[in-house]
Amino acid sequence: MFDKPIPIKRIHARQILDSRGNPTIEVDVVTETGVLGRAAVPAGASKGRYEAVELRDGDLRNYRGKSVLKAVRNVKELISKKLLDFNVFDQNGIDRLLIELDGTENKSNLGANAILGVSLAAAHAAANSLNIPLFEYLHVNSGKYVLPVPFMNIINGGTHAGNKLSIQEFLIAPTGAKSFSEAIRMGSEVYHTLKDILIKKYGVSAKNIGDEGGFAPPMSFTFEALESLSTAIEEAGYRVSKDINLAIDAAASVFYENGYYHIDGERFTAKQMIDYYKQLYKKYKVVSIEDPFEENQFESFRELTRELNNRVQIVGDDLFTTNIKRLTKGIKLGAANSILLKINQIGTLTEAFNTAKKAFENGYSVMVSHRSGETEDTSIADIAVALSCGQIKSGAPARSERTAKYNQLIRIEERLEDNSIYPTNKIGLIEC
Repeated sequence: MFDKPIPIKRIHARQILDSRGNPTIEVDVVTETGVLGRAAVPAGASKGRYEAVELRDGDLRNYRGKSVLKAVRNVKELISKKLLDFNVFDQNGIDRLLIELDGTENKSNLGANAILGVSLAAAHAAANSLNIPLFEYLHVNSGKYVLPVPFMNIINGGTHAGNKLSIQEFLIAPTGAKSFSEAIRMGSEVYHTLKDILIKKYGVSAKNIGDEGGFAPPMSFTFEALESLSTAIEEAGYRVSKDINLAIDAAASVFYENGYYHIDGERFTAKQMIDYYKQLYKKYKVVSIEDPFEENQFESFRELTRELNNRVQIVGDDLFTTNIKRLTKGIKLGAANSILLKINQIGTLTEAFNTAKKAFENGYSVMVSHRSGETEDTSIADIAVALSCGQIKSGAPARSERTAKYNQLIRIEERLEDNSIYPTNKIGLIEC
């Protein structure tokens, strides 16, 4: 299929806005045959310190220091010259050249945002040149495609909201659905039921939403959020932990200070936090816990993984930052059993896919994820299907930068017809 090389003839970049109204970079890659590939790069608010560097200008007179004109120039003036006439189908070669051109461990020279924009736009140009969807071009396995269970963040806390919830995300996962489109319907119904419940209990301001489309009610305690989700699921006509499961992203690095975790008005040690999460599992059957500890606490991740004995998916986000070296360390220690895959954390498609492959080979599940500062780019929907990882996190079923990914997955499911499956009653490696 890729026998005849197609040279890259033009690479262009521009500054656009993300879902928070902040600048980000968009890249166009155009082939010799006139085919266009375009990609926009997201940005996170809660960032792990080991993520690849997102290059911003720091000029307070321009978008309050958040402009990305340096990254744009790096694409237009440096990267484009090196990749001119490069075979668009050689994704590994493109990404290797980008890494070498940057020359740093964390991509701080050219910027991971500049590098990813080119890497992803090139993949789109290649897929478009073959007149096939991105998921098919990037597909890594034979056999049927696996569509992802959508993890919907419908109550926002932490850095994504203005309330007092320490936990950053409270999610629902429609594991009992028979198809992806049914899962979206179930999630949407629970979302709107939750809105009615919150308005009745907290007043009209409770329908305000956070960065990822979830509600940001004036709550202070974790149990308030989980009780509200449970009630909404039941009032929408579904069964908690049967039809729809609960999950959380603690983003614990944010509420970790001087050796203690500050949550629900308490100050907990790591050991006390293990007991805390065990209670959440016992009471609410939380099936997935992301970043339960500070990003360097590999040992605490290991202990929680052991204590819950693979009954719960323990996801490393800030812990691993889509970095194969940090994942390898986690695998050796037995820390977590799942990895969150954010392509902008590492900077190239090749590195992200290699990290996912490493996870699969060692019995870790993979969840593809958006960022809190998103765009209308739907690449992660295709990536989740290409990997057949069976899980995606793209926010609430609200706000077009979130629903764009879900809508793309509905289209993919329709296109694949009988050549895809939805992992009913399964989250990663865990049977629900």
